[in-house]
Amino acid sequence: MACNPFHNPTPEFTKLYIFGAGGFGREVAWLAEQSWAHKVDVEFLVDIPNASGLQIDGRKVKQIADVTPDSTARIVIAVGDSSTRRRISALCEASGFREAIMVHPRAEMSNSVELGSGTIICAGAILTTNVHVGRHVHINLDCTIGHDAVIGDFATLSPGVHVSGHVHIGQGAFIGTGANLINGSADAPLVIGDRAVIAAGACVTKSVDCGALVAGVPATRKR
Repeated sequence: MACNPFHNPTPEFTKLYIFGAGGFGREVAWLAEQSWAHKVDVEFLVDIPNASGLQIDGRKVKQIADVTPDSTARIVIAVGDSSTRRRISALCEASGFREAIMVHPRAEMSNSVELGSGTIICAGAILTTNVHVGRHVHINLDCTIGHDAVIGDFATLSPGVHVSGHVHIGQGAFIGTGANLINGSADAPLVIGDRAVIAAGACVTKSVDCGALVAGVPATRKR
């Protein structure tokens, strides 16, 4: 049986708003269904004109400006772009929404893992020991994160990313599908700078500057 201290089969809320009704938003709706079945009512929120009244996969779509949250509701932001996610987070906070932490019941992690509000962790993810994950982080399908890793706010790990021990991922960094980040050490962690982009399938063997794009095996800077 998976060890998952963050999965609560009986949540304290009965309504979940998912901001973003695209592909990842629909995957997060499935995550909610897997987690809570029909105990939680799920609706999509957007800030796209004329979108209210639509339905996607049988779930309502509403304009965020038309919703007044209450104590029974929570929100997560299912938008891939980190800068947009940050902007929507500020909008949600100003509007009084309370953020959920969503962890699929088939994710595994130890009791020493720390998760920030708004973070989403998908099926098959494994987080080992002394891992710190910031706010509004997306950890997609089948990612693994080793000991003493730090993942900054609004970072994105695409499906199948493998993060070794003593790796620090900066705020807003994007790690592409199937990338591998080798281990650092306690006194010299491998650092992925803020807003850095790691291309799909890359093998990162050394630290990456803020805002840089790296690709290849071993990964080299492309921008």
